[in-house]
Amino acid sequence: MPAVTVNDLTTLERLRSPGLGDQPRPVWQVTTAPQGYEGEGFPVRRAFAGIDLAQLDPFVMMDQMGEVEYAPGEPKGTPWHPHRGFETVTYIIDGTFDHQDSHGGGGTITNGDTQWMTAGSGLLHIEAPPEWLVQSGGLFHGIQLWVNLPRDAKMNDPRYQDLRSGEVALVTSPDAGSLVRVIAGSVDGHAGPGSTHTPMTLVHATIEPGARLDLPWDVDFNALVYVLGGKGTVGTEGRPVRMGQSAVLGAGDYLTITADGSQESRSPKLDVIVVGGRPIREPLAWAGPFVMNTKAEVLKAYEDFQRGHFGHIPA
Repeated sequence: MPAVTVNDLTTLERLRSPGLGDQPRPVWQVTTAPQGYEGEGFPVRRAFAGIDLAQLDPFVMMDQMGEVEYAPGEPKGTPWHPHRGFETVTYIIDGTFDHQDSHGGGGTITNGDTQWMTAGSGLLHIEAPPEWLVQSGGLFHGIQLWVNLPRDAKMNDPRYQDLRSGEVALVTSPDAGSLVRVIAGSVDGHAGPGSTHTPMTLVHATIEPGARLDLPWDVDFNALVYVLGGKGTVGTEGRPVRMGQSAVLGAGDYLTITADGSQESRSPKLDVIVVGGRPIREPLAWAGPFVMNTKAEVLKAYEDFQRGHFGHIPA
């Protein structure tokens, strides 16, 4: 799991330890992600399936893509498809993906890169492995998070943010037992490169066996922990979690994640995505690739797509 790694964690700035009066976030719910296939047939885990949308707000869904080792000729992507009303955040941990859209945006993202696409008023886009990767095969692993847009931003012009792995803020826990990558938002004053319409924070943390991470977290944000690999516990109450499980946490100043002392050989450390944001608290009408406020707006999105208002597939 390359993403961004650091040989010596002691060289990084340290997160503060919880102080007097800081409240730990309790664990409300632990769910297990069902597995399926997306696009042309790449495997995904629906990370937040079974979690009420009110607890996810401002997020809509998240997929863990892979982890899969493709043989030559096997790598798959998605065909051209539309989006409106939200943002997609694609974070590649292993492998390479090409993005292209009908507004001229896109590019190539690889180990530790993130592509932040604001669909806004609507576009067509495609995600696919480059031809050389299709021919050679290889490891593919990443996540895609859907972030809702508030009503007054849903029809904004589409745009891309290309966030390179070297731009991510890197910090560690007081005992240097965890590598915390801040992709967007801010953790204890350490800001990631992602610029968001909806105030939020996105973190990828790797926790050494037996280590504990007390992660300061904005009190106005919700908090969700998803296990990419390994096993451990969440919360000061020690709720067990393992690969493919999500934990929903309640209110507080920080959240606690602890890695088990022994891990499986294929996942020697505990890797988690931690995400949270300020709830939008607006009506949600979601159907396929369109995330709007009302059913009428969703139907209008389908009509606009069918009439070609989202642009055209580049030659």
